[in-house]
Amino acid sequence: MDRLPLPFDPQPAGRGLLRLAGGLLHLVRLGALMAVLSLSVSSYRRQDTRQAVMHQLVRATLPLLSWFLVLSALVSLVLIRIVVATAASYGLSQYAIEVLVRTLVLELIPLYAALFVALRHAMPDAQQVRALLARRRPVATAPDALATVALALFPRALASGLAVLLLAGLAGVTALVLAYLTVYGFSPWGLPAYTHAVGGIFSPAVGLIFALKTGLFALAVAVVPLAAAARPDAAGRFRRQSDMASFARLFSALLLIEVGSLLGNYA
Repeated sequence: MDRLPLPFDPQPAGRGLLRLAGGLLHLVRLGALMAVLSLSVSSYRRQDTRQAVMHQLVRATLPLLSWFLVLSALVSLVLIRIVVATAASYGLSQYAIEVLVRTLVLELIPLYAALFVALRHAMPDAQQVRALLARRRPVATAPDALATVALALFPRALASGLAVLLLAGLAGVTALVLAYLTVYGFSPWGLPAYTHAVGGIFSPAVGLIFALKTGLFALAVAVVPLAAAARPDAAGRFRRQSDMASFARLFSALLLIEVGSLLGNYA
């Protein structure tokens, strides 16, 4: 009895699922190794490692710092003016500070900082790493190959993660200062009410979720591009990857983290 033809071939779908599972496993393993290396004191004992970390940190932050602060200040100022004017037109000026802090500082600035560092530093740096691996061709069959690669990529990953934390912190402080100046001007008399309102928003639960989200953003920007760059293709080669595919993977990770933080804050 003849078999009915299948509507699709399951073999390519199965191979795709296996590649996806292998990529996720590779990402988790490399991320765990990076986290262990960053938290281990022995990683910083060697002078060459400390110098490499400082060099990569300067590369990841100094070229981006001025442009990021200018753009974040402009965007923050526009959003602050819109929220303050809208709240005043509806007679809800007392809620303007809370709306600004929750939307701008808690949600938008960490995501904006992560995307900025990813597009301007982490993803181009990952393409350079893949080009270096393509020339050097490390032994992929060695049992400790991934640990060796993680140790070599550790300064780059740590610098990208610290860049996200640094830029997000500076942009958050800048937004808080601009919000105060927009609402109260240069008068110091509004400082007690302003600090009380901002402190009331950052409850222990909200502060913990904000810290976890920003840290996970930094970890994603540090690990996801480098994990894709350090994974050979089916032929064992390190060919150049599509920038759109790399950005899609990273943006999916950031979006999942953002959705989780929103559920934790408002569910």
